[in-house]
Amino acid sequence: MKKLLLVAISCTMICLGADSNANWQKVLADRLPAYGHRNWIVVADSAYPAQARDGIETIVADADQVQVLQAVLGALAKSKHVAPIIHLDQELQYLDDAQVPGVEAYRDSLAAIFKDKTVEAVPHEKLIAQLDEVSQTFKILIIKTNMTVPYTSVFLQLDCAYWGPEAEKGLRAKMAAAGVR
Repeated sequence: MKKLLLVAISCTMICLGADSNANWQKVLADRLPAYGHRNWIVVADSAYPAQARDGIETIVADADQVQVLQAVLGALAKSKHVAPIIHLDQELQYLDDAQVPGVEAYRDSLAAIFKDKTVEAVPHEKLIAQLDEVSQTFKILIIKTNMTVPYTSVFLQLDCAYWGPEAEKGLRAKMAAAGVR
């Protein structure tokens, strides 16, 4: 009887884990079409705080952070309307394996993932404060992973994929030349 109970509990835990993993992917797929420039998606380590603002949704993915990040970036790459501006915790570049085992391999993984992309390093507290401010007007999705290395969260500020800064600058110059403020 005890063995049967243990098997049932184990199966339930495995099924819940699978549901949890599928759930974050479903939430991402549901939210991404509605998100636009000025929304954010954060792929966070397991100690990332659950922020209290109504505009911030935190979900848990009991999954590897690099795999979750790659899935999120893959979904963004398939979207036609948004592209990420990538921010990392500035503190990450100052950690080493003597302090935090595994951090150098994680940084190497990020370097490979972001090899052709611009990445901005920002102090962790500044990023959290920025999310707090932005969430007063725009939605933010935080996906917490099972990562247990500090300062490893990846902050993806969504921008318009089909209209960039140069196009906006040209439009503003044209409007100014026409006397529009």
